[in-house]
Amino acid sequence: MHVLFIIDTLPSLKAYKDSSVAMMRALTARGHRLSVAYQPGLYIDEGAVKALAQPIELVAGADLHGTAWWRDAGPAGETALADFDAVIMRKDPPFDMEYVYATHLLEYAEAQGARVFNSGAAIRNHPEKLAITEFSQFTAPTLVTRDMARLRAFHRQYGDVVVKPLDGMGGTGVFHLHPSEHNLGSILEMLTHDGARSIMAQRYIPEIVNGDKRILLIGGEAVPFSLARIPLAGETRGNLAAGGRGVAQPLTDRDREIAEYIGPRLAARGLLLVGLDVIGDYLTEVNVTSPTCFVEITEQTDFDVGDFFAQALERAAGA
Repeated sequence: MHVLFIIDTLPSLKAYKDSSVAMMRALTARGHRLSVAYQPGLYIDEGAVKALAQPIELVAGADLHGTAWWRDAGPAGETALADFDAVIMRKDPPFDMEYVYATHLLEYAEAQGARVFNSGAAIRNHPEKLAITEFSQFTAPTLVTRDMARLRAFHRQYGDVVVKPLDGMGGTGVFHLHPSEHNLGSILEMLTHDGARSIMAQRYIPEIVNGDKRILLIGGEAVPFSLARIPLAGETRGNLAAGGRGVAQPLTDRDREIAEYIGPRLAARGLLLVGLDVIGDYLTEVNVTSPTCFVEITEQTDFDVGDFFAQALERAAGA
C-alpha cells in the first residue's frame, strides 16, 4: 500500500514516543510506502481533492530522540487523495474552522474513492468531550451548558465537580471544584466566557488517583492493555502532557464492557482508531482526532500496538 499521513510537521514530532511514528514504523516493517502532507497542503482543484504530498522513508537504526529518523524518498507532488491506498488523518487539534474545513475536504475525497481513516465526517460528528453523552450509561453525572445557574446548581448537588472546556486537549482548562470552592464564579465566568460558551461539568471521580485510563479501539477491537495516566501529586489531571505518569495494565472487566459496546458502533461509522478515556468505572472522553499511547503500551507489554493498527488498516483498505 501507499499510505498518506496528514500530520503535524515531521520536525515537530517526538519520534521516540509519537504514535503516528509508531504507525509509520509498523507499516514500513510490513512493506508499505509512506507519504506525508500537512493540513495547509490540502486543496480542491476542479472538484478533485488533492494534497501536496511528500514521499518519505524511515532511516533504519536512526536515533528516534533526534531529527534524522526520516528522509525524503523523492520529490513532492500534487496528488489526488483517491490515488493513495489509504489516507490517515493524524493532525492534532486545535479543532478550529480550518480543521473543520479539512474534515469536509476529506469527506469529499471519500466520495471520490479515497479511503480515509478516521473519516472526515466521523471526526467532525464525534466531538471528543460531547461524544460521551451518547453513552450515558457508562458516564458519571454530566452536564453540558453555558447557563451559570445550571452550573451552580450542579455544583451544589454533587459538591466535588470537574469543569472543562469542550475544545481543550492535554488537560488544559480542567478545574476541580471542591464543595466550598471560593473561586466558583470566577472559574465559571472564565470557562464560559461570561456565559457565551458551553462547557462540561462532571461529578468528580476520586479514582483519578489510580489513573486516567486510555483504552485504544482499533477496527472496533480493544487493545488488551490500557495506559493508566497517573497524576502528579496534588494534580487532578492524568494527561501525559500535564505531567502524568503512564502505566500499562490489563483491561478490567468494566473496561472490556465499555469497549465491547462502543467499539463496533464507532468502527461502523468510519472510526478505525479511537481512544476511550476511562476513570475508575466511568467513560470520560471519546478521542477520535489523534489518539496516542501506542509506544507506552508497546514498551511495557508484549503487545505491538503499531502492528495491530497496521493489520487493521490493511483490512479496512482492502490490501
